[in-house]
Amino acid sequence: MRHNRGMLPTMTDYTRREFGGTLAAAVAMFRRQAAGQTATGSLTDVPGVTVGHYTDTRRPTGCTAILFDPTAVAGVDYDGSAPGESQVVLLQPVSPVERIHAIFLTGGGVMALPAAGGVLRFFEEKKVGFDWGNPGLRIPIVVSAVIDDLSVGDPRIRPDGDAAYKACATASSSPVGEGNIGAGTGATIGKMHRGRGFGGMKGGLGTASLKIGDVVIGALAVVNAAGDILDWRTGRIVAGARRPDGTFADSVEVMHSIVAGKPGGALEDPVLRSTTLAVVATNVTVAKPSLTKLAMMANCGAARAIRPYHTTGDGDQLFAVSTAKIQRNDISLTVLGSLAAEVVAEAIVRGVRAARSIEGWPAVDSSIAR
Repeated sequence: MRHNRGMLPTMTDYTRREFGGTLAAAVAMFRRQAAGQTATGSLTDVPGVTVGHYTDTRRPTGCTAILFDPTAVAGVDYDGSAPGESQVVLLQPVSPVERIHAIFLTGGGVMALPAAGGVLRFFEEKKVGFDWGNPGLRIPIVVSAVIDDLSVGDPRIRPDGDAAYKACATASSSPVGEGNIGAGTGATIGKMHRGRGFGGMKGGLGTASLKIGDVVIGALAVVNAAGDILDWRTGRIVAGARRPDGTFADSVEVMHSIVAGKPGGALEDPVLRSTTLAVVATNVTVAKPSLTKLAMMANCGAARAIRPYHTTGDGDQLFAVSTAKIQRNDISLTVLGSLAAEVVAEAIVRGVRAARSIEGWPAVDSSIAR
């Protein structure tokens, strides 16, 4: 019997025929489930995960806290060129830090990174964290990432430590709210061709999950992309760059005219302005090095739903988390990653479909988007 080193040292390696059959059956089951209940499913379906939001009523912005009970193993894939983050480097496979206590996602761009201090304060008050060898001191590990929403409303209003603390205080295992909520409140998409007269649309926060027997895979996405959002099953544009008559321009098709030298304005893809943040989690035990690979595979799901993706201005980051509540040596990392990609794609599409219009940024449910 051979062993697959990619996930666990005791995991049985499949023959090609066995693997193909297992993967096809699992994917087919997910698609049947998704077809029957597209409005349900949440990251909090994964045991050991709670989520809380803070939404600022003064302007479209907010933050989202994802807490783990007691801790979780995590990896990351960030292929965007300009990520705004804090402590993400700890998720590299070479880091000796095995577990984290929370992931904090926020609007406000890099100016809001200090808000993560509110998460630290929340944990410190509850005496949650790793023993630091000092009497009465415990240190929580909180990974943070930001989207830029500073061009929506007053940029001087952005999440702070109190906002982050309040998000933690509301965290629960209840279904996660979607659309204009938490870190997705000020998210926008389809904005790279505004210089050519094509307006963008409202992004948002979405979530989805997959349950097969005792296995759970959940995802949460904050969709603030430069490009368009596609229905990952059909390839049809759901939201994105719009012509003045409200029809979709197709951001990649517009690039053809740019290459051809047709006049109309420059491409808008400034550094740090567009970012999609996603978290995919499972209750299956996965070692830290393998979670980096899981994040890479799951990010392929984001690429199915966002076009173009990982532009030079993007700060895209995808976190993969294992709460390690069950042991399934019969499930390969390839199977988990393939299914995680579809859950991430679904969360992204749901984020824009749940969004509501704000001034200058119509939502999918607006009559202007068709």
